Amino acid sequence: MDPFTDTPRVRSDSMSSSVSQGSSSKVLLRQRLSQLLTCIEDMDSDDEASEEVSRTLDEAFQLCGRFIPTDAFRLHIVTWNVATAEPPEDVTTLLQLDVQPPADLYVIGLQEVNATPVRFISDLLVEDAWSHVFMDTLAPRGFVKVTSMRMQGLLLLVFAKQFHLPFIRNIQTTYTRTGFFGYWGNKGGVTVRFSFYGNMVCFLNCHLAAHMNYALQRVDEIEYILETQDFDLSDTPNVRDHKVVFWFGDLNFRIADHGLHFLRSSINSGRLNLLWNKDQLTMMKKKEAFLQEFEEGPLNFKPTYKFDRNGETYDTSTPKTWLGFAGKKRKPAWTDRILWRVKPKTPPSEEDDEKASTSTDDGLDEYPLLVTQDKYTSDMSYGVSDHKPVIATFSLEVRKCFDTPLVHVSPLGVWSTDQQALLNYTIREDFMSSTWDWIGLYKVGFKSAFDYETFVWVREEELPETDEVIQRSVDKDEIPLLGGHYVLGYYSTNMQSIIGLSANFQILESMRAVMEVLVPENLNGLN
Repeated sequence: MDPFTDTPRVRSDSMSSSVSQGSSSKVLLRQRLSQLLTCIEDMDSDDEASEEVSRTLDEAFQLCGRFIPTDAFRLHIVTWNVATAEPPEDVTTLLQLDVQPPADLYVIGLQEVNATPVRFISDLLVEDAWSHVFMDTLAPRGFVKVTSMRMQGLLLLVFAKQFHLPFIRNIQTTYTRTGFFGYWGNKGGVTVRFSFYGNMVCFLNCHLAAHMNYALQRVDEIEYILETQDFDLSDTPNVRDHKVVFWFGDLNFRIADHGLHFLRSSINSGRLNLLWNKDQLTMMKKKEAFLQEFEEGPLNFKPTYKFDRNGETYDTSTPKTWLGFAGKKRKPAWTDRILWRVKPKTPPSEEDDEKASTSTDDGLDEYPLLVTQDKYTSDMSYGVSDHKPVIATFSLEVRKCFDTPLVHVSPLGVWSTDQQALLNYTIREDFMSSTWDWIGLYKVGFKSAFDYETFVWVREEELPETDEVIQRSVDKDEIPLLGGHYVLGYYSTNMQSIIGLSANFQILESMRAVMEVLVPENLNGLN
């Protein structure tokens, strides 16, 4: 009996990103090698070929104990064309906040956010309504908005657990217009990229050309976006240079050939597989090499467009043509998609081969990244739009390139408005610091880097030396009267992120607050 037929084969090439968790694949590999060695031992010992195979497998078996240690993180992505609607009051189920294990990162891509001139200008001055509802929901759970990018109706939001913030660096955003020959931003893509524990990741939210007959134009648009968007860092100047790219949005690909009756009967009977081979994106991936680099989970959820609002019924309207004649109902389609691409391993050059043959490096300087899609679905319960939101959750298994914040910051002594407060900060590693950097005082549960109670500038006279302990003071009048639990964060202007966080600490209620009848006279357990 073949000992290997009971278990499906696991891909192990550099493009493998969705087959299994890294830890389970390591155990599986050890089991396979153990079984192989057992088989080899049963072979004729005089057979030189079998001895050579046995030696090779024995070496591989020993190498199994030298796998690079990795950490697993959970990523939750949402894409939703909101069709200019106002946000619902509750987005808890959309974010699946009660699912275990909890997410580490939330990435939310919206299309057709209300972008009338008056609304767009007001959203530039203050956060838009959609950003507010997501921040208000996630902040109490310990998530902080890392950054966002807006281009007219396209909006991309990134949130992270508070303790990850010092390890999210080199944040950059960009956008590309493709509407009206590239002059209008109603269509196109917005991108956020950053280093996550030293691993470069990229998120691209797109809204591509509409209508059945424009599949080729949609392909041209995404290819143009991928080729023209660029960034400052030399090792990742373009989107596809990142270790992993997540591409999502209202990609507007339709289901070709089939009539409306066949589409709806296939959907209602649960035979979605009958529609897959006529999905335009699936068809285009067979023709376009660059699309084949992107992976997508199976489309085991109903097409997410087009619905009557506030319900789960596909389009029943009778649209009018521009001459006033009755038009056709929109056919259901998987317009809203989430794909990902792991950067292929570059084949070594002849020079690299020569270096590798003489190198004693054991390979532990490699930083692999494994992506596993855990869920790919839609949420039919939301009806404010004619699209349904699509959700994907991933496990990211990466090796941390670093796990020490660039800056250590901590409060000194007791903090209250009855006295001036002190803090220390220390630069642990050299980085592009600036006298425009600042240290913010944040209430635990803060929403973004700019949601501070007060802040102080770093030392202005000269840039700090590494490991130099620097003390700054906070005026007592700037400290919250009512006290509570707070945290200090060092914000780097050049890196556009918080690169150092203190432990949570308590600010005591002050006697001033008691005198102004803001808190009871029993103050911190004392009269």
